[in-house]
Amino acid sequence: MRGPDIQQDTLFSTVSPEQRVPKDHPLRPIRQMVDQALQALDGEFDTLYADLGRDSIPPEKLLRAQLLMALYTIRSERQLVEQIDYNLLFRWFVGFSMDDKVWHHSTFTKNRDRLLEGEVAHKFFAQVLEQAQSADLLSKEHFSVDGTLVEALASLKSYRPKDEEEPPTQDGGRNPTIDFRGEKRRRETHESKTDPDALLFRKSKGTTAKLNYMGHLLMENRHGLVVDARVTQATGTAEREAAIDMVEALTGTCRVTVGADKNYDTKGFVEAMRCANATPHVAQNDTNRSSAIDGRTTRHEGYRTSLTIRKRIEECFGWLKTVGGLRKSRFVGQKKLDFHFVLGAAAYNLVRMRNLGVVTC
Repeated sequence: MRGPDIQQDTLFSTVSPEQRVPKDHPLRPIRQMVDQALQALDGEFDTLYADLGRDSIPPEKLLRAQLLMALYTIRSERQLVEQIDYNLLFRWFVGFSMDDKVWHHSTFTKNRDRLLEGEVAHKFFAQVLEQAQSADLLSKEHFSVDGTLVEALASLKSYRPKDEEEPPTQDGGRNPTIDFRGEKRRRETHESKTDPDALLFRKSKGTTAKLNYMGHLLMENRHGLVVDARVTQATGTAEREAAIDMVEALTGTCRVTVGADKNYDTKGFVEAMRCANATPHVAQNDTNRSSAIDGRTTRHEGYRTSLTIRKRIEECFGWLKTVGGLRKSRFVGQKKLDFHFVLGAAAYNLVRMRNLGVVTC
């Protein structure tokens, strides 16, 4: 017998979002790891909020929601709030019940400064790494390093002389017509009026110069997990300087190896690595120059192995840019982009750890 097409909503429901999510859903192990990391940060959250006053939005829910942006390539916080409202899977992951009202999208903006001040993204990233360490997934001896450009949220028209006032509006529109032909723009004399931290950078000869930041990753070679992530200004030496800082920040007493591409083949970087108790397995750049790496390093089989495995760091950057939405910054300023970049690296590690079977449901 044909059933009736009844479209009347029920007044009450006894089904929770937890019951709607399949037991084998890939988000379940990630949610378990995220909750464990957030529970370890409970004391840190207490120091960021006052003891008296009206209850605020729990920072745990804000962080879970921003992880969803990286995991599901959600382009904006406005769209994220919209999807949390009607998507039962997202409601369950963030921690909402069926009837809870979702906050306004501006809540992220109002609470971001507090999370930035407490360096919550870096602390959350460290807690995820501790779980990987407990599962014996991290290598303590072999690493790879690299950097990539992240386009800034600023127009080339905003890159003007530092002492120049706003250009007059032309053609009757809000967007002025500016002719850069023949004008020499240097970092000493020019800056972006909308994002002063962003610098004009050209990836290679023959390519267009854009306002960029530079993201850096340090990857361990055993399972390809990110052990350090940070954002700097896009300068010609930023990759090597950030790599030195990340390697020096490694804990441990044993000597490590650091694989890198030809851009790191400089005398200063190689000497800095050796002073940091690290063996630089850098690809030789001997085109019209002499390489800083000689036969004392290249003759070992481990050198060739490092050069092969270091290419896996491009998988990290590929995921962050395509899935994590970090091809172009959503925010103005280096600090906000660094928060988003580190949180994206933590999301990448969570996906890798889930695939490696760290948590089973």
